[in-house]
Amino acid sequence: MKTITVDLDATPSERSYPIHIGSAILSQIELIMTHLPRQRVAIVTNTTVAPLYLERLRSALEKQDVASVPIILPDGEEYKNWQTLNLIFDALLTNRCERGTPVIALGGGVVGDLAGFAAATYLRGVPFIQYPTTLLAQVDSSVGGKTGINHPLGKNMIGAFYQPRVVVADSTTLETLPERELRAGIAEVIKYGLIRDSAFLVWIEQNMTKLLARDPEVLIEAIYRSCRNKAEVVEADEHESGVRALLNLGHTFGHAIENALGYGTWLHGEAVAAGTVLAAELSRRMGMISQIDVERIRNIYVQAGLPVAAPNLGPEKYLHLMGLDKKVAGGKMRFILLQRIGEAMVHSDVPAGVLTETLLGCTARA
Repeated sequence: MKTITVDLDATPSERSYPIHIGSAILSQIELIMTHLPRQRVAIVTNTTVAPLYLERLRSALEKQDVASVPIILPDGEEYKNWQTLNLIFDALLTNRCERGTPVIALGGGVVGDLAGFAAATYLRGVPFIQYPTTLLAQVDSSVGGKTGINHPLGKNMIGAFYQPRVVVADSTTLETLPERELRAGIAEVIKYGLIRDSAFLVWIEQNMTKLLARDPEVLIEAIYRSCRNKAEVVEADEHESGVRALLNLGHTFGHAIENALGYGTWLHGEAVAAGTVLAAELSRRMGMISQIDVERIRNIYVQAGLPVAAPNLGPEKYLHLMGLDKKVAGGKMRFILLQRIGEAMVHSDVPAGVLTETLLGCTARA
């Protein structure tokens, strides 16, 4: 097992927390016992994950005399909304969960975002623990404290920054992950190499076949290096007022794709992959990277079996949806662009003509 500590203040504090990464650690309740102030927890999961891992976690908790309240949600990005969030509140209230009752998220990114937002707001804040079971959640959404729900007008537009007390990433849960979900998670792994860790990107290129084959050691290393990168960014900028925005490479385009097609039609990682290729092409047109760089980026996503051509929605539709992005400031869209592979920047002065040309040129192949 490997452990990373996310230090959110100048010195370690009660808001700092560990990320435990390893094989078959789901049942190692000692990893979270210090974060259970009461002998009861609420476990938020979904209809897909519950049959696989819920009883394993509940049984391990019971052996430590910790009772659990299961809250099983419908599965899918389309359920990341107010109605589903209220199902969590209904269960917490019905079972008289108190301020000291931790909420555990057992599932992927949607479960984590919903459970985290519920934990942030129920009784004005209860302890929150993450057990991510998808690659995307293990390398990205379970770390950093972003929680929230979607709105018909925009993805993740309603939510809160609320840090977990501990994250337990068990790589064996990826054995039951559908192939498409695994590939979508790899999109976020690639992101870290592109924005800040070029050596990691080389490692990913060299180990892509083993990643896709779910080689245990390679998976743990990919999760560890991804989490280490994200932890360093979150430590520097918890509330996304600066460098943390770089983690959104490809997301401005990607969120527009998800919204336009209907949440859940394209997986988040698939939309991010196509969005990152658009961001790379925009970076090239802005004179920042070369065509060789763009082709390298396209090739790594092709190698991962991810889409590299965005759907042809038309520039007007893209521009409208991207105008709803959280990174818009002063009425200006802000894009995460690549100065070079391994170094990203926030850019708010993209000429309209260049952006339209990029959208026309890169969606025509879709």
